[in-house]
Amino acid sequence: MHTAIALLRLGYKVGSIDLDARQGTFTRYIKKRFDFITSSRDHLPSPAHMAIPRSQADTVAGQEEEERTFFNLALEELGRSNHFIVIDTPGTDSHLSRLAHSHADTLITPMNDSFIDLDVLVDIDPETLKIKGPSVYAQMVQEQRRRKTLCTGKDMDWIVMRNRLASLNARNKEAVAKVLNDISGTLGFRLAPGFGERVIFREMFLKGLTLLDIKEEKGQPLTLSQLTARQEVRNLVVELAPEKLKGRVKPFS
Repeated sequence: MHTAIALLRLGYKVGSIDLDARQGTFTRYIKKRFDFITSSRDHLPSPAHMAIPRSQADTVAGQEEEERTFFNLALEELGRSNHFIVIDTPGTDSHLSRLAHSHADTLITPMNDSFIDLDVLVDIDPETLKIKGPSVYAQMVQEQRRRKTLCTGKDMDWIVMRNRLASLNARNKEAVAKVLNDISGTLGFRLAPGFGERVIFREMFLKGLTLLDIKEEKGQPLTLSQLTARQEVRNLVVELAPEKLKGRVKPFS
């Protein structure tokens, strides 16, 4: 959500797709945003949004065909009028998730600062912390990257960002950082600045807002936490380098 709004505020046209329609957090976030705009009459930029649920067809082949059709229609529709399409994929391995990965120009994998989340990328020896091999997810990403390259001749830019970082410099935090640096070259991703563990991110959800929507009012300056969190979002967008992909546009005002 913050990525989509950041791109909108830079002046780009943005579409969004929620493939995790069963949980639907991304879709609810945007609905809350529309509700806030209606009640407050504030002029806030919002993406053109679509949610694609998992197919309920009788056969696996039927489900995959239906999902592929709806996904391609959404890409075609949103691609006509937008510079970027931001897609939220489910955390589980599914046909829709693999489909989205195979089309991604940029893949952002947020990872909480723990060995539980690190296990999503690699299998680690608990005694030596040496890498045994890539995880099922990492193998899936590599497979979809190969498919994309074969079909389009272009590679995927894979970005891993550490999420919900603790402020304390704990041993676990340093160990996760070392492993990520060690495996980035092998798996072919690059590390981006992450987001700290801040209550403000969760508070914004209730109104459908992001930190980029908050304005500094007279007599009520932004808190240090808000300023820091907003800069974290901007740092991530700098890593995405949208101007290199789509050129510069007039910022939203």
